[in-house]
Amino acid sequence: MSQDLSQKNKPYLTKVKKMRINKYLAHAGVASRRKAEELILAGKVTVNNVPMTNLGYQVSTGDIVEVNGVAVYNEEPVYYLLNKPRGYISSVSDDKGRQTVMDLMPQVKERIYPVGRLDWDTSGLLLLTNDGEFTNMMTHPRHGVDKVYVAKVEGQANKENLRPLTLGMTIEGKKVSPARYEIIKQEKTKNHSIVSLTIHEGQNHQVKKMFAAAGLPVQKLSRIQYGSLTLDGLPTGQFRRLSKKEVSQLINAAQGN
Repeated sequence: MSQDLSQKNKPYLTKVKKMRINKYLAHAGVASRRKAEELILAGKVTVNNVPMTNLGYQVSTGDIVEVNGVAVYNEEPVYYLLNKPRGYISSVSDDKGRQTVMDLMPQVKERIYPVGRLDWDTSGLLLLTNDGEFTNMMTHPRHGVDKVYVAKVEGQANKENLRPLTLGMTIEGKKVSPARYEIIKQEKTKNHSIVSLTIHEGQNHQVKKMFAAAGLPVQKLSRIQYGSLTLDGLPTGQFRRLSKKEVSQLINAAQGN
């Protein structure tokens, strides 16, 4: 997710050990390293008010780095896990005045943002950070970090109607990878089922669209696991900071280690 540079105040003096400029911009959440290089070559990045075109430049403490005239500040990276309730937007702000996940985390001083998103009516595990490179690693389709959802769906889930989910599907012209499922419960009298689904992508409304394509409209949805992370011991609406070990485990999973 790209950083909203318009929210920055300037100037920001960099406080960081020497770091290659594309990596610096990625860590600050501006863009991926490759996109950051494109910004640099396009002349949109300045260091100390001087246009920067040297991709090998090492940003150091005291530098003022700007993109399109807006200062970029590379904070110490932080990583949080939030148990998101339903009824909150997975965004830093909302132009319609709706509550966002940031309203649940007023104590956090760093300028964090959600890693991917959960729909307004979807609850569960949401990561937030100020590390753009980490965000790109967690959300890019080529990185296969498992995400586990539990859905209450209309209808009776069974092997036959869930089989297409395990083969890979095309949804609105986009191919999604094969998923894994487990039927947790079937309520025949109420005509609904509880199913867990494991995916490693994150297209918009992907889980809901997959179930809908199987003829099982989602009535309620929650994400309960992200890589090795779970919500164990974390009440709804609460958050905690990830440990270095947990962050390393997520990165290793994204890198296929």
